[in-house]
Amino acid sequence: MNILKSLIIWFCFIPVAILNGGLREYVLAKAIGAEWALPVSGIILSVCIFLITWLLLPRMIKAFTSKDGWLIGIGWALLTIAFEFAAGLAGGSTVSELLAAYNPLSGNLWLLVLVTTLLSPIIVKRLSNNL
Repeated sequence: MNILKSLIIWFCFIPVAILNGGLREYVLAKAIGAEWALPVSGIILSVCIFLITWLLLPRMIKAFTSKDGWLIGIGWALLTIAFEFAAGLAGGSTVSELLAAYNPLSGNLWLLVLVTTLLSPIIVKRLSNNL
């Protein structure tokens, strides 16, 4: 049951990521330029993923261990990579173009988004233990 609940939370990331992409293309790129829009968008998406995790994970899965946090984070990261490649390839992107997103020197902070997705459950677990 916890797997299903963690999947529901992960599915919340998808519309937020799509909206973030729209924000980047239609607002940020015009306001601060394309060069800055990409990294700012990566930071915004990372913050949103953490906030969704912070708000939903402890409420949906009342008692989860650190091990559960790691398993959830690994699962979310793998799902995110699979989704990104499936959507990208279906949208006509090449594997080379998709792999280019993993180069932070290009200004793309996709790796930050993946690390945030991976670590958010364990960070939320540790923070909730301290409250």
